[in-house]
Amino acid sequence: MPIFSFLAYPENSMKDQLIKDLSVMQYCEVKPSDNKDVLILLTDTPDEETNKDLINNIKDLASLQSLSMTFGHTD
Repeated sequence: MPIFSFLAYPENSMKDQLIKDLSVMQYCEVKPSDNKDVLILLTDTPDEETNKDLINNIKDLASLQSLSMTFGHTD
């Protein structure tokens, strides 16, 4: 069960859109910062293949500027 945490940086003026985009994705939990344009993204997928597909889908979001992994754990 891969579990990862990321810092997700939105494109300019797209923080709310990035929150919406990530919130509807399965296996994602989003926590926005109150004072910065950054989000904490937690992912918890059932297997490696699902994790790879999820990360690729996240990277394709137009509202996302960059994604930085801060922690990763796999069984």
